[in-house]
Amino acid sequence: MSASGATFLRVLDLEATYEDVILALRGVSLQVEEGAVVALLGPNGAGKTTTLKAISNLIRAERGRVSRGSILWRDEAIENADPSDLVQRGLVQVLEGRHCFPQLTVEENILTGGFARGLSRAEINDGLERVYRWFPRLKERRKTRSGYTSGGEQQMTAIGRALMTRPTLVLLDEPSMGLAPIVVAEIFEIIRQLNREERVTFLLAEQNANLALKYAHHAYILENGRVALSGAADELASREDVHEFYFGAASVGDAKSPTQHLDP
Repeated sequence: MSASGATFLRVLDLEATYEDVILALRGVSLQVEEGAVVALLGPNGAGKTTTLKAISNLIRAERGRVSRGSILWRDEAIENADPSDLVQRGLVQVLEGRHCFPQLTVEENILTGGFARGLSRAEINDGLERVYRWFPRLKERRKTRSGYTSGGEQQMTAIGRALMTRPTLVLLDEPSMGLAPIVVAEIFEIIRQLNREERVTFLLAEQNANLALKYAHHAYILENGRVALSGAADELASREDVHEFYFGAASVGDAKSPTQHLDP
């Protein structure tokens, strides 16, 4: 529970469909405590991205909808909330693939986050300096068009833009995708610092389970749109069946998927 006694984020028996035909989530339930880093793990097609988009309500932009269940943020149902209203209230998603505006400079991309939140000029300037403090490389590249920056710099730009909205909850989709290991490590260290020093809560979807469990407090492993396993990150990281199936043995024909929940 959060310090206020209210549940920060709770997803209950969530079912989501696309075009009322494709069933993407099949009764997903999860909880995120305020001030935590929670990981959603699983292979492609497991339902990680759909879960994040259902929470942020960006699923509607892809002809999807929540067909059953509820999403409670600070004990208020948000499954029908407008995504822009959620941003105003401190919930923001960083989409998979970075999605920077290639013709805008790095700084212009970051500033769009402040405009989305309706911040004053003083608040925007302060937010920009905070982003550059967390991502000094972006300050060096601030006048460069984003289309000419590296994948790692674009990911940092996308996260920086989200931070400009002054979020309390960031939904982060596949932050390591397509990036060099040294850049991934840098980004995850910044996520850890933001969580510890700024108390930003993260719910992140990640295929690299070994990496995510190193930085998360808690994790949920999804398979075929369902939660197959959940528990404290360090406990999951120590389980042999999780290592065998999710850390490289998933392609073995006789590998068994773990289904036990560590939590009630």
